[in-house]
Amino acid sequence: MSQSPPDAIAPDALLIEQLARDAVTHLPDPYRAAASHVLLIVEEFPSADLLEAMQIEDPFDLTGLYEGTPLTERSLTDPPLLPDRIWLFRRPILDEWVDRGDVSLAELVTHVMVHELAHHFGWSDDDIARIDPWWE
Repeated sequence: MSQSPPDAIAPDALLIEQLARDAVTHLPDPYRAAASHVLLIVEEFPSADLLEAMQIEDPFDLTGLYEGTPLTERSLTDPPLLPDRIWLFRRPILDEWVDRGDVSLAELVTHVMVHELAHHFGWSDDDIARIDPWWE
């Protein structure tokens, strides 16, 4: 494996966000507009409270999270109290990217983003596989 130059800089949160937004622009038409209304937040790591609530010990084990009510579970009489959000966690994503060594950062971010959008849309595994071939 080749080493990075000593002055190489790790991809920052803005690049992760741009890659995630690019993933949304490549969604099939019926989903693209709705996905663009989900708030996207990129943080270094999940919070300690979130990890505790999800019973996750290692912060590197969580690359993304959907927070909201899936569209398949919504009622017109119960408007959401908060906007739907997708959290992407930069350091766990970068760690997985380096560990894998066989996918581009864009492919990995797209995969995480599509997985989180699947929660929002209520997609089945077959639905995800049609949109993200890596899922197969």
